[in-house]
Amino acid sequence: MSAILYSFRRCPYAMRARMALLVSGVPVELREVALGNKPPEMIAASAKATVPVLVPDKGPVIDESIDIMRWALARHDPEDWLGGEDRALIGLFDSDFKHHLDRYKYPDRHTADPIAHRDAGVSLLIPLDARLGQQHNLSRDACSITDIAIMPFIRQFAAVDQGWFYRQPLPYLQPWLARQMGSALFERAMLRVKPWVAGDPPVYLG
Repeated sequence: MSAILYSFRRCPYAMRARMALLVSGVPVELREVALGNKPPEMIAASAKATVPVLVPDKGPVIDESIDIMRWALARHDPEDWLGGEDRALIGLFDSDFKHHLDRYKYPDRHTADPIAHRDAGVSLLIPLDARLGQQHNLSRDACSITDIAIMPFIRQFAAVDQGWFYRQPLPYLQPWLARQMGSALFERAMLRVKPWVAGDPPVYLG
């Protein structure tokens, strides 16, 4: 029996989980979730009822995306992604950058000034640009879990106003993002599948 991943194609947390699972080669059944009609099987597996949720073949359910990434790579890490893990940087983007991203993208939900949060977000991207001026990826030359954990949020940030984003003085970050989004791995992770319902034949990630 393979693991089961409840996912949503456009969710940045689910994106990074799918990419780590793909690079690991661990067999996973992909169950796309319609957020307005979440399957009871997912809710029964995780009381959080938010994607991604991994139901492993053995062991407890994992419902934090970074933990799904680490679980997959602990099983098989052919590109040594864990060797380039910068936990502090990932934590900064999961907390501070995500805070500003949400208020920039959805100001009405948060009663926020989107420009202030946009500028705060950019201030966190400038040090990444400096890193990328010295090496090909965020923690070393080779891609690692650090790049893949952070990239979906930068992608989302850039997409709010692409014209503005690509006018910013981020000469190394912008092509890094383009490389990540143009990769074969990202293309595989963004496979379009219909929302799963009980009784559907299994669809496997990859």
